[in-house]
Amino acid sequence: VQLQAFGGGLGQAGGSLRLSCVPSASMHSLNAVGWYRQAPGKQREQVAVLTFGGSTTYADSVKGRFTLSLDDAKNAVFLQMNSLKPEDTAVYYCYADRYYVGNYYQDWGQGTLVTISS
Repeated sequence: VQLQAFGGGLGQAGGSLRLSCVPSASMHSLNAVGWYRQAPGKQREQVAVLTFGGSTTYADSVKGRFTLSLDDAKNAVFLQMNSLKPEDTAVYYCYADRYYVGNYYQDWGQGTLVTISS
């Protein structure tokens, strides 16, 4: 599955940004969709992931500030980021998990840079 991500860019502390991701397959053919991020010098970490038939899991650092949502008509997944902090600066990756012919696969988008100034 190819994942095309949009949004990101420069923002200010306390502000908001929204990321969008459009999978090449129907979202409901997937096990899960969501977002990870990787800050400079750090490992990639989960930000928010929705498991279909389950719930959305958020990183503690973004709970109450970030919201993952879906638009079935557009086959898109969004990450609304509010009350942004400089430590939210990272490359954000759209993520999908799928099951195919007996195996699970993880697919990643190209990454979009979010930079938050203080």
